[in-house]
Amino acid sequence: MFTGLVETQGKVVALKPEGPGVRLSLESPLIASSAVIGDSIAVNGCCLTVVSIDENVADFEAGEETLKRTNLGQLEKGSVVNLERSLQLGDRLGGHLVTGHIDTTATLVERNDDGQWCTMWFEVSPEYARQMASKGSVAIDGISLTLVDVTDTRFSVALIPHTLDATTLGGRKQGDTVNIETDLLAKYVQRQLETK
Repeated sequence: MFTGLVETQGKVVALKPEGPGVRLSLESPLIASSAVIGDSIAVNGCCLTVVSIDENVADFEAGEETLKRTNLGQLEKGSVVNLERSLQLGDRLGGHLVTGHIDTTATLVERNDDGQWCTMWFEVSPEYARQMASKGSVAIDGISLTLVDVTDTRFSVALIPHTLDATTLGGRKQGDTVNIETDLLAKYVQRQLETK
């Protein structure tokens, strides 16, 4: 489990094909110095396992399904990603409960900058928009955010300067694809309603 509070960013230093998947090498002194083989790390919100560590670089394996269903399949050498280590019992939960299991992707359709602040609108399929509500939570590329407005196919978030500086959202532009994990509680509520 994660909180959606991005701890650091990492840079892709290598992408090596392995079978139907890829070995992803990320340069991140914080992650590489504190992780051990087998640790779960959220990479743009997608839970991946550390398979090797070499100085400041941690390696992960991403399968074909992960590459197709997330924006990790669009990464290239030099890309920057959001990183968060998994929760430990007793940690503070500053964001919301995030599993690291990406539900879908969304497209940034509108970016309104207001000085150092920003409002972004994303388009998502209706089945996932149903799991969102104004003032509820969503994880975008692993970032815990509060939903502002939600329609049948779009939603918006308001971003403070710190979030824009400390995460990949600051560099996102119209047309970019982001990973989406809807709120865990919303999934269970929807499931209960569907089975009645």
